[in-house]
Amino acid sequence: MAFESIEKSTKIEEEEEWRRDTILPQVMKIVCSRFIVPHKDLISLLLVSPSLRRSLNSYSSLWPVIDLREYNNAGERLLAALSLARYQNVNQISLEFAQGVEDKHMELLQIKFKNSVQNLEHLNLNGCQKITDKGVEAITAACTKLKSFSIYWNVRVSDLSMTYLVKNCKNIVDLNLSGCKNISDQSLQLIANNYQHLESLNLTRCVKLTDGGLLQILCKCCALRTLNLYADSSFTDVAYKKFSLLVDLRFLDLCGAQNLSDEGLSCVAKCKNLVSLNLTWCVRLTDEGVLSIAQGCTSLEFLSLFGIVGVTDNCLEALSKSCSNTITTLDVNGCVGIKRRSREELLQLFPHLVCFKVHS
Repeated sequence: MAFESIEKSTKIEEEEEWRRDTILPQVMKIVCSRFIVPHKDLISLLLVSPSLRRSLNSYSSLWPVIDLREYNNAGERLLAALSLARYQNVNQISLEFAQGVEDKHMELLQIKFKNSVQNLEHLNLNGCQKITDKGVEAITAACTKLKSFSIYWNVRVSDLSMTYLVKNCKNIVDLNLSGCKNISDQSLQLIANNYQHLESLNLTRCVKLTDGGLLQILCKCCALRTLNLYADSSFTDVAYKKFSLLVDLRFLDLCGAQNLSDEGLSCVAKCKNLVSLNLTWCVRLTDEGVLSIAQGCTSLEFLSLFGIVGVTDNCLEALSKSCSNTITTLDVNGCVGIKRRSREELLQLFPHLVCFKVHS
């Protein structure tokens, strides 16, 4: 009996080992090939069991992302992660609003872990306010295959950072410089000269920019699909009249464009593929400009006219005739010349409307 018990126990252990070493890896292989598991969930799974940890670590395809958003001591955590075998071919790093990220971490990454990030395509440094031009120089020198670079709300980087970016990273198609108030027209010229295939550009609150810099972008970056000029009030019709060159533009944010006139907007209306247009607080506009949008941009899904006192019911009726089948978001709050309508009345004009108010 004792021998049978031992034999049975041994058989159970062998079966468990077989399941652990054979079935679990096969299950993980299926999971890896069919699903995208969030980075934080993968980290939690590492703690379940040693066998699961081994299986997870053995599939490099599971670890293309290092996500340290809002983490404390994120600079040290990043370097520690890059020292692990599973992150030897990372594709995306996010340090958005993380604490403890400094130039020294970017420099150490370049010196010690350049091989690990040689295929990095997406880098998010949003809110990392301790990063300076020095840090940008190091990280771009290490990550030369970058396609997406985001450094929102950084008041330390300057045009020098853009010099390093265009020198080291030739494949950028998505660039976010929102809130980088020390970026000037010099940077826009660098971008325009080096990134003609740029698809997305965010220049929100870049207060040093002028028509001269924006014209460089409009004339040379004709592949743009997304352009954000939120709160950039210094631009004038000199630049807006060149928007007709952006034939592929789909998303445009001109919120706060105080110098945009109806004539300038008529040129924006030649961007016939626009699906999203934010004209909030474009105070010089009247029905004439919005009518040109209604006639030219018949694929609009999102439109905000919030706070424009010069528009009337005429533009709303024109939009209803041309865009009633596409518009799902429309904000006409604060437009005192437009008759106040109930939700039901607006739905009669725009039957696919699901959002009636963007701003409060």
